[in-house]
Amino acid sequence: MHGILVLMGLLLGLPAAAGVLDATVTNDKGEAVADAVVYARPSAAASQAPIDPGSATIDQVDKEFVPALTVVYQGAVVSFPNNDNIRHHVYSFSKGNAFEIPLYADREAPPVTFTNPGVVALGCNVHDWMSAYVFVADTPYYGVTDAGGKTRLSALPAGDYEVEVWHAQLRGKPEKLRQTVSVGEAGAGVSFAIRQKRVWKAWRGASEFEEGY
Repeated sequence: MHGILVLMGLLLGLPAAAGVLDATVTNDKGEAVADAVVYARPSAAASQAPIDPGSATIDQVDKEFVPALTVVYQGAVVSFPNNDNIRHHVYSFSKGNAFEIPLYADREAPPVTFTNPGVVALGCNVHDWMSAYVFVADTPYYGVTDAGGKTRLSALPAGDYEVEVWHAQLRGKPEKLRQTVSVGEAGAGVSFAIRQKRVWKAWRGASEFEEGY
């Protein structure tokens, strides 16, 4: 009997088996939505080892940010190299993650640490049409939908999750679409139908013949 109790104690001390969450995002016309961020927060507080937030790179190529969407875990360090032969002035006014990298072209810019969760809208003070987003997640469980509107979140410990979706054209707040999903060893699925709005983007000016701009 004592041996059985010891075995049960050992089993209870083991981490819950991991599962996957398959997500699909469409718009209100039933069309697949690419580049939507799906993220899952555990419903119950769970102890876990410290997470390395990692790093990311957002380049500037042909007067555009590459990539246009970057998702990182809070605390991540993001570098902004400039592979154009002209100067850029990168900035964001987003609450909690505002920053500015003054005009630079032939030097390495200091990286930026994004400590607060939320959406960071990027711009360039020289080229108004340049825009991109950094989504800073407060959970390590996230994914970005592909051209078919699908993504898979892997290695989720079994349990309940609050799942939300964000997109640059999302009409409304992510919490309005929040769903509670139970994830087990067999995995789970979730789908979102979002309403989209138009996002204003400045007209791209200056041709390749206008040097230095």
